[in-house]
Amino acid sequence: MNNSEKQTTAQPKMVALFVSDVHLNPGLPKTTTAFLQFLKTYGTQTEQLYLLGDLFEYWVGDDDLNDPYNHFIVEALRELSQLGVKLFWIAGNRDFLIGAQFANATGARLIDDPSIIYAGGKKIVLCHGDAQCTDDISYMQFRKQVRDKNWQSHFLAMPLAQRKTIVQGMRESSKSEQIQKETSIMDVNPDAIDALFLSTKCDYIIHGHTHRPARHITQGKCRYVLPDWDCDGQQARGGWIAITSQGNIERIDVDGKIIHP
Repeated sequence: MNNSEKQTTAQPKMVALFVSDVHLNPGLPKTTTAFLQFLKTYGTQTEQLYLLGDLFEYWVGDDDLNDPYNHFIVEALRELSQLGVKLFWIAGNRDFLIGAQFANATGARLIDDPSIIYAGGKKIVLCHGDAQCTDDISYMQFRKQVRDKNWQSHFLAMPLAQRKTIVQGMRESSKSEQIQKETSIMDVNPDAIDALFLSTKCDYIIHGHTHRPARHITQGKCRYVLPDWDCDGQQARGGWIAITSQGNIERIDVDGKIIHP
């Protein structure tokens, strides 16, 4: 993205903000700072904030709330909700074990994937996006396994340290598998997207997961893809989507600049 694609951020107050794939972890201090700054400067200027998955690099269970880093992030979200901002959460493929304790600690409401909302006069379906990556057969099998309630109960019954070791192994394995996969199969499947539009009767979709931020328009329907965040590399990336009280949907980069189109 070059400077010609950026303009000054629209003035608040926004009706809703959407963010995903921040992948917060202690190893990314600049990304953490950028997200906390987003909460303070933009999060406080909206009525609703939707976290559409993978806010954390991983989440092994709500009994890890006392981890110093996790506690720090949770407190920042709680402070925002105490200001009157409504927080909503959709699970991602990294933090699907977020549960009621996290919701109580942050003041967030856990909502289904997908969920239909009304904002700025528009009917919008929200999802993380991984369920629509149906061409990635091995991932879909893994997703089915770890979303199973029996699997989750068994996993959460393990000691916390053991769960962290297992997840670390999963992350390393996932990185190796992604290198070998064609990039196209890790994107959403067009038929899966069409089916989501049809089943929800919505004209707009907002999702993350693919790390391919864009606006796609097909037959009058619009799909917005959220960016992932990484401000610790050579070139900072990240951002969010905002809906104004006039019903405008705006893509905004991590520097607070509107992206056109």
